[in-house]
Amino acid sequence: MITDVRPVNYRGLMKQVEQVVAAMDRAEDVGTTIHSLLEIIIVKFRDELGIYGGRLYQRRGQAYVLQAVFGDAKEVPRGLKVPLSYPPIQLVLEEGAVYMSADDARMDKSFEDLIGVRQFVAIEVGDEEYILAFDVDSEDRGDDILFSLGILRHSLNQKIRRERMEGIFAEARKIQASILPRRAPTYGHFDLAGRSDPMEAVGGDFYDYIPVTQKILGLTIADVSGHGLPAALQVRDIYMGLRMGLARDFKIVRTVERMNNIIHQSTLTSRFVSMFYGELELNGVFIYVNAGHPPPFHLAVDGTVRFMEEGGPVLGPLPGATYERGFVIMKPGDMMVFYTDGICETTGREKESDPAEEYGTDRLLRVARDAQGRSAQEIVEAIFASVEAFSGEAPPDDDRTLMVVTYPTDGKDLTATKSFPRPKL
Repeated sequence: MITDVRPVNYRGLMKQVEQVVAAMDRAEDVGTTIHSLLEIIIVKFRDELGIYGGRLYQRRGQAYVLQAVFGDAKEVPRGLKVPLSYPPIQLVLEEGAVYMSADDARMDKSFEDLIGVRQFVAIEVGDEEYILAFDVDSEDRGDDILFSLGILRHSLNQKIRRERMEGIFAEARKIQASILPRRAPTYGHFDLAGRSDPMEAVGGDFYDYIPVTQKILGLTIADVSGHGLPAALQVRDIYMGLRMGLARDFKIVRTVERMNNIIHQSTLTSRFVSMFYGELELNGVFIYVNAGHPPPFHLAVDGTVRFMEEGGPVLGPLPGATYERGFVIMKPGDMMVFYTDGICETTGREKESDPAEEYGTDRLLRVARDAQGRSAQEIVEAIFASVEAFSGEAPPDDDRTLMVVTYPTDGKDLTATKSFPRPKL
């Protein structure tokens, strides 16, 4: 039965649409959202637009399968399949939202009678995963129905994509949590500590302790260009590539050169990675390669400072780049501080007339000097506290990562009683 045609109150219609969008945002997950949307549309738009029932279909291969029936729609067995080749389905996938009248030649009248449909009204949501079809009892509200459903479809797709991205980020956080060290290893006389604070939910900074042998501990810190999910995925590649290269007994220069070529050839990830890698021996000899990373520094007990710069360019841009080694010798009372540029490039509170000042390596070095003689963990926390105090309430504009190695003057060699943590695969 066709209802009488009444003028549409567009202000009231938009208020109804806004209420449905608000209800969608309160739903906990995609499945709940879609079911709630169908129910709310029928309640809200029954009088205004003549929508009195609906059906939910989900994509399964080359067909859409009926999952649920809502409102006063005709009861149809769940599991009913509608092939992708059916013209109204093709049209809704192409246009996103469709209103087809009962006399449209593209509709199969026998099939539509089976499910009790006069006009074909449907929207596609979730990147073609779902089709929401509606029963209407008016043939004179096509434009108004498409207007309202189009807004709701856009809002629902935004929510679905947001939830999917949140799921992807949750997985990325799990991956990153499994990559970053949970605790520092016990190694000879040395005390080690590190911390990484991403700017976003996940970041592109990375540090690691790599047990090469019982007498050699690998130390690395890296910074992938960019932030967020793409950078975090690249971090995983750096983690795996470095450990695999070292597991095959490659020398540190050869390992870094191979990683440079792999990153250069990659088309799916960042092609700009700064990395510092070194190997600390039990006797205090530290051999390293700096691939374009902000140079860590060795602070001797007598106050002498050496920035560890030997190496070569950042990884990625130059195929066939070569690298050289440098070394320092750790003695009792010494420390090494490794950091990413998110530490030293942190800006302070801007003044009205002067540009924002960076934290810089001078401040970093001063805090390290003031904390000399304390544990590695205490030095890490002191530096982070200093950086955060300097930046005030300004949000960080880069990931911040720090690693500290000290050689306590009264340290005891605990390597014989505590083993390295097993490599995480």
